[in-house]
Amino acid sequence: MRKITFSEATLEAMTEEMQRDDRVFVMGEDIARQGGIFGQFKGLPQKFGTGRVLDTPISETAIAGAGVGAALAGLRPVVDMHFADFITVCMDEVVNQMAKIRYMFGGQCTIPLVLRAPDGIIRSAAAQHSQSLESWFLHVPGLKVVIPSNPADAKGLLKAAIRSDDPVLYFEHKALFPMKGPVPGGDHVVPIGKASISRAGQDVTIVSYSAMAHRALEAADKLAGQGIEAEVIDLRTISPLDKETIFTSLAKTHRLVIAHEAVKTGGVGAEIAALVAEEALDLLDAPVARLGAPYVPVPFSPSLEKLVKITADDIAGAALAICK
Repeated sequence: MRKITFSEATLEAMTEEMQRDDRVFVMGEDIARQGGIFGQFKGLPQKFGTGRVLDTPISETAIAGAGVGAALAGLRPVVDMHFADFITVCMDEVVNQMAKIRYMFGGQCTIPLVLRAPDGIIRSAAAQHSQSLESWFLHVPGLKVVIPSNPADAKGLLKAAIRSDDPVLYFEHKALFPMKGPVPGGDHVVPIGKASISRAGQDVTIVSYSAMAHRALEAADKLAGQGIEAEVIDLRTISPLDKETIFTSLAKTHRLVIAHEAVKTGGVGAEIAALVAEEALDLLDAPVARLGAPYVPVPFSPSLEKLVKITADDIAGAALAICK
């Protein structure tokens, strides 16, 4: 199977969906002029014209609001936020408009809108350009939240998001854009709401997503060297959350580690731990281990930034502690 980058995989998804459905268009800052700061929209203006690849003013409120209006009018907008941190500027449009309109109008309208949001820590981008904010939107009914970890899922989940009649927040970790991996050709679609098992094991379950899914696999390799076989689950989607895959794994391993780059407090790991406590406590033979960033802004200093990152060694250490 051919190997392409994460960025190229999302570009391929955009190209195929824009060819398949002329209602699909994309807008954001520097989309047509620059092709996106990570190259994820490169060449689209030449293929589809600036009527479907729109440069916008620097106003996230206007961009998100225009996307909601376009979706209500029957189009299928893909809205780029440049950086996920900037969603904070248009929270009313995201939380009070796109998430709620279908419900408030009794299902008479849909909001087929994708909000693409590059997130995560990369190269000392500092506190306002390094955040992982996905758990905020796990709390908002009416939104789907997807977070791919590899090029194949990046393509498949983006295609699924574009075809969804509900609004989808598509978080894509900035560090993953240059990563290469095998990607199926043709109409490769990954269902929203279904986790994947990246590695099978019987001793401990490690649940993660996005860039941290790779640290989880590294941790599993380290654990295997010590005779512990970890099962690694890549969530891919956090809303809806595939708790059945987690519970099925726990029925085999009886131990759970959850790791994410986002702040530990109030994170996705907390929700998963609570679900397990409420619905599957009898499956556990040890306390749940949660790993996430400390409760601080992401520092600019490389040496301090390093301290807020969760490593494969951290994950392996947590797993070892509950496997004793």
